[in-house]
Amino acid sequence: MAKLLITGITGFVGAAVLRQIITEDHEITALVRPQTDPGRYQEFDGKITIQQMSLSDTAGLRDYLSGSDFEIIMHIGALRGGRKASQQEYYRSNVSSTEQMVDYCLGHQARLIFCSSVGVYGAIPQELPANYQTSKNPDNYYHYTKIEAEKIIGRAILHGLQAAIIRPSITYGKGDHGFPYQLIKLVARHQFPLINKRIWIHLCHIDALVLAFKLCLGKEFESGLVWNVADREPVQLNALVNFISRQLHSKNYPSILNVDRVFFGFGEKLARLARNELFISRFELISKSWFYDVQSYYKIIEDMELKPHYTIPDIQITIDDYLGK
Repeated sequence: MAKLLITGITGFVGAAVLRQIITEDHEITALVRPQTDPGRYQEFDGKITIQQMSLSDTAGLRDYLSGSDFEIIMHIGALRGGRKASQQEYYRSNVSSTEQMVDYCLGHQARLIFCSSVGVYGAIPQELPANYQTSKNPDNYYHYTKIEAEKIIGRAILHGLQAAIIRPSITYGKGDHGFPYQLIKLVARHQFPLINKRIWIHLCHIDALVLAFKLCLGKEFESGLVWNVADREPVQLNALVNFISRQLHSKNYPSILNVDRVFFGFGEKLARLARNELFISRFELISKSWFYDVQSYYKIIEDMELKPHYTIPDIQITIDDYLGK
């Protein structure tokens, strides 16, 4: 029975991963931020050990790990972008915590499975599809912290760390109310400003992401493994919006609601003047293309004869969630 430490279980991705890995083969401990509402992890009561620990508590995390004997650390938790937190808290939560776990794994010959983000390429990659040689772009502080965390892992791999890095794209599924859910809500209300140019986006079904973690957990991997994880192919934004509209209203999205690209450029400039990272990101995600090289991940999927995910029609899972089904 392997002893496993997991972070991020009160988040959408961490909870989904944990639901799939609770087996007799693992003795699982989860780090949960102190003062977190117990209802957010109630479903796991009696199945795992809960350790109250903030990722931003660098000294406390170091002390806790020093007295532990984990064989695997699955580090999914992070302070996400757009939160009202200082850069110091972002750094401690996302970078210093990773450094502590890397040091522990090096000293105890433990494996590290780290959840990064395709955001290391920036919100909008400098080349398409973004691939493993594409330059990193710290276009906001959250992305910067993920880049720095990956650097720490990369250096440690040279000294014997066994680590894998999983970089998910924006993820969708039941229970998540992020970008895909908000897109559906705006389309449902005829409030989504669909730009009149061809935009390609690349979302990630939650099951595709969970499978990536399970594959790394279930077998020995070559240290230094990095996977960009998203659906099998990108999708045109206007095709996705029309699909959502047909599922909700039985017809395509009204063409009268198409917006000229000049408007988006003006809106992005205003957001940058206001230094609002969240609104900058929102403008970019619906006015510029972003997609990734996922071939190495899907080669494994195809070799195992597993079903890949396609945003159309798989986004139906989030449409149903929006409708309360």
